[in-house]
Amino acid sequence: MQLVSVRVITSDVARLAEFYEQVTGLRARWLAEQFAEFAGSSCTLAIGGAETMSLFSPGAAVPESNRTAILEFLVEDVDRAYERLTSLAVVPEIVQKPTTMPWGNRSLLFRDPDGNLVNFFAPLTEEARARLAR
Repeated sequence: MQLVSVRVITSDVARLAEFYEQVTGLRARWLAEQFAEFAGSSCTLAIGGAETMSLFSPGAAVPESNRTAILEFLVEDVDRAYERLTSLAVVPEIVQKPTTMPWGNRSLLFRDPDGNLVNFFAPLTEEARARLAR
């Protein structure tokens, strides 16, 4: 089995897609008016409108109510990413400024416009780099 995609359900696909374009530098690929994707080398971030849930199970996913998952992006330099994000002024909340974590990653935690947690991180130690090399 292989994890290939994480989907966020939102009430405003265009707003969230624009946010992720700005913070990641990636371009959204629009598959429908209510569905956009950001294809990375190891996983895809999909953004679906609340309307798309009617194709699955209406009400199963509720926009802007996540308080458990963190979307994590590997970046080259967390401190540089922090400087860029603060200069863009698009991040509604910085939860944690760049910090070196006990498991060897440097991490920047912030929220997207829907309140989802986003982590930009970079491995600093050999052990942390080895975990990513699998």
